[in-house]
Amino acid sequence: MTNKDLKERHFYRAKQEASFAKEKALQTPQTQSDAYQLAFQDTEFLLREELRPVRFQLELLKPEMLLNEAKIASTLVIYGSARIPEPAKADELLAQATDERSKIIAQRLKDKSKYYDEARKLARLASECGIVTDEGERHFVVCSGGGPSIMEAANRGADDAGKESIGLNIVLPHEQAPNGYVTPDLSFQFHYFALRKMHFLMRARALAVFPGGFGTFDEFFETLTLIQTGKMEPLPILLFGKDFWNRVINFEELALEGTISPDDLNLFQMVDSAEDAWSIIRRFYDLPCG
Repeated sequence: MTNKDLKERHFYRAKQEASFAKEKALQTPQTQSDAYQLAFQDTEFLLREELRPVRFQLELLKPEMLLNEAKIASTLVIYGSARIPEPAKADELLAQATDERSKIIAQRLKDKSKYYDEARKLARLASECGIVTDEGERHFVVCSGGGPSIMEAANRGADDAGKESIGLNIVLPHEQAPNGYVTPDLSFQFHYFALRKMHFLMRARALAVFPGGFGTFDEFFETLTLIQTGKMEPLPILLFGKDFWNRVINFEELALEGTISPDDLNLFQMVDSAEDAWSIIRRFYDLPCG
């Protein structure tokens, strides 16, 4: 047997076949028809309603494969509003307020601007910890939704520490783009909210939930439901802003109504500082870095 017989493979890779098809295609009515395109290069075909299950699979696989290649074993997920300004820009909202209601909203957003700094600080603390195994697997890599405000603060905190961070962006009808602090090679775009939420939790080892709206509530309550029902193992869930959460949700009343168990109130903890949150995470996993 010769070395020639011991080739790694005897078939061309899909990428090579695609280049053959492009370079050597004769210009005939048959080759110019959409039907003649390779199925995996035919965008119109892939976007058909019948191909939704395939798109689900692709949207699950692409981030999973790239995160595996980047050796990201676990994440610290940071959820929060896309509307809370950083402190330096908070006064602009007040200046733009024209009536009593808008002034109240602007003032409350300004009051919450401190959480931009706390999210940034927490992300920096986790990133500076820099837990890497002998195999090169990285733990507690910061992961956000990739957008502005609290999400930006999370990615910015990792950047402050000189470390990479993940952004899981979503296609929306209005124009938007990932914040500039997400590591480009770890910036992902999703069509399906369901697949995006899966990727938030598949590697999550801790969640920090800052004041937010429907999206934040959705992600927070879904995580609680997964743990409550035993579909997911418990992990530290830190709610930032006791005043905010106790004002907008009466958790104790839910328990008194009998719609949740009193023990379910132990699934999360309320904190007000990044140091407190990181201390809870560190104790939960007995991490070496403080």
